[in-house]
Amino acid sequence: MKLQYTLKNLDCANCALKIENHFKHIPGYEDTTVNFSTSTLHINSIDLEFLRNEIGKIESQVEIFPLPETQTGSHPLSLKQVVFNRQIIFISISTILLAVLLVFGDFFHGISSGYGDYVIALVAFFLCGWTVLVKAGKTIYHHQWFDENVLMSIASIGALAIHALEEAVGVMIFYQIGEVLQSMAVNRSRRSISKLLEIRPDYANLKTTEGVRKVSPMSVNTGDVIIVKAGEKIPLDSVIVDGRSQINAAVLTGESVPKRVEVFDTVLAGEINLTGILTLRVLKPFSESSVSKILDLVENAAEKKTRIENFVTTFARYYTPLVVAFSGLLAVIPPLLIPGQSFSTWIYRALVLLVISCPCALIISIPLGYFGGIGGASRRGILIKGSNFIDALANIGSVVFDKTGTLTKGNFKVHKVIVKNHRSEQDLLKYAALAEAHSNHPIAKSIVSAFTSHNGPINEALITEHQEIPGQGVIATVNGYRILAGNNILMEQESVSHEVSDEGGTVVYVAINNIFCGYIVIRDELKEDSKDAISQLYEMGINDISILTGDNYKAAQMVADQLQISKIYAELLPEHKVEVFENLSQSKNHKGTIAFIGDGINDSPVLARADVGIAMGALGSEAAIETADVVLMTDHPSKVAEAISVGRRTRTIVIQNIIMSLGIKLVFVTFGSFGLASMWEAIFADIGVAILAVLNSSRALKVE
Repeated sequence: MKLQYTLKNLDCANCALKIENHFKHIPGYEDTTVNFSTSTLHINSIDLEFLRNEIGKIESQVEIFPLPETQTGSHPLSLKQVVFNRQIIFISISTILLAVLLVFGDFFHGISSGYGDYVIALVAFFLCGWTVLVKAGKTIYHHQWFDENVLMSIASIGALAIHALEEAVGVMIFYQIGEVLQSMAVNRSRRSISKLLEIRPDYANLKTTEGVRKVSPMSVNTGDVIIVKAGEKIPLDSVIVDGRSQINAAVLTGESVPKRVEVFDTVLAGEINLTGILTLRVLKPFSESSVSKILDLVENAAEKKTRIENFVTTFARYYTPLVVAFSGLLAVIPPLLIPGQSFSTWIYRALVLLVISCPCALIISIPLGYFGGIGGASRRGILIKGSNFIDALANIGSVVFDKTGTLTKGNFKVHKVIVKNHRSEQDLLKYAALAEAHSNHPIAKSIVSAFTSHNGPINEALITEHQEIPGQGVIATVNGYRILAGNNILMEQESVSHEVSDEGGTVVYVAINNIFCGYIVIRDELKEDSKDAISQLYEMGINDISILTGDNYKAAQMVADQLQISKIYAELLPEHKVEVFENLSQSKNHKGTIAFIGDGINDSPVLARADVGIAMGALGSEAAIETADVVLMTDHPSKVAEAISVGRRTRTIVIQNIIMSLGIKLVFVTFGSFGLASMWEAIFADIGVAILAVLNSSRALKVE
């Protein structure tokens, strides 16, 4: 099992990548991942000393702590803050010395045997650049050769060697300023992301024999009684045993309208109690609570990387050495082959390319963009289990809906009772209710409810045998009679001659001792936003929409007509749903992915098979969170279009970053090769683009 640790002072995306790659080359740690967005290490090791030693080989200032330490308290002033303050002071002094060099350079060049300007340049250079030089030395010592510190060191030392003193100092100063600004931009994004994770309750008011004590939610056990006052977060999934109130569930579901709760209602960790005092009995430990699942999904989503992220990692591995090789050739070949060309001119151009070549903008902005999209979606009650599913959502071309509980409310009511063979409505309903009494199926419950609402509780002692057949119905022995209550398939399998109903809705046929006695028509209601959900998908250009249901064709057709869906696959047994979905997946006439939207429990096999399995209204459902790729925290089908929109918007931002980063670098590489760009422009092409890309990535957090 992977463990999670916090990495402090991790302000370099390339360092994060080096730490991850370092552990991947150690046997037994090949699946290690580092999430730069949340500064966390995911690794299957509990040896903290070993981890600290290994990380120290890569980046000595990065500190590692067990995750629980960051949950329960804050650390003292970190090394990062000390380094940051010192960095600002040294940059300021170096900037003053650079200004002196620019204004009085000729004067200082004339003193100390022509080396006076070198003295000032070297002081300014080492003040702001010694940390870069030290890191470059460590990188080379560990045989990693090429990173931004090595490139900046070679470029600036080369500039000193050819007497481009102002540029050498300027490269270091502006590189360090860029690092500071880049760190601020990254931290701004991280703060926005961390706000999403502030739903973690800080404490619980535990009721004991000595009174009420404030304790950590993680120390509360199932069955304990807790008190939640107005304005406090509910710390654990619980049931109300006393009190009534209004609950704000927006932090979990994205729904801003408060809901009213009272005794026997279930409330979830992370929700906020708005009005009265509630006494709750804890249903689950904190590790199994809804808020814990959400936090785990959001924090660990970056482990499942997209093809774009994997491409960028591979690209950076080869791109930088190639640019370095090209720079070396550019410095040597033109002066040898072109008459009248000096080595100093072409060496300077080669050094400019080295500054431009650092791929930091890509390494930082792409994971931040994906994580921002995941975080922004979770703020709206949409849990996406990995950045790879962001791309899958963006590519959706086909959508398949389950019907009952997904497009409809699943709130079945008896609409009509049709009797045959001289039976009365009361008689038919009574035997059907007795047959269905031991079933938890919504249709069965609606029949029982229709009978008991007028006749009182049923006498379950009359039921001597009960067999439920998935996808067909029930066979029961009631007071000596053999009762069949189910669909057309059950009647045919039991060789019951019966009339087939053409009523719209779900039809339950009833037979007593294999004699057909009539049928019960049960109808479900569409959810309020089902029509909007389908129309939004059509507006997004997704025209391949289907319904997959175990209900009868008439009931499915009635729903499909209201929603303007033309493809219907009805009367399917659970095992046949996967088979039909396979055929749909293979027969689609587009390159996009196919999504299935279901309730997350009965539809688990199809959710697992889909390119994107979306479980709806599945808050607290173990099956949904385990099986689905995307979990919608509410029962609103319109969230499907919203999830697709988040995927498309996030991928657009990521592609913008790729085009911006590579495009600007390509332009400046071309300009630098022909002497049209100096090191000042090269610094913009490196650090400036990285800052712009990070700021653009932060837009993914804002879900419209």
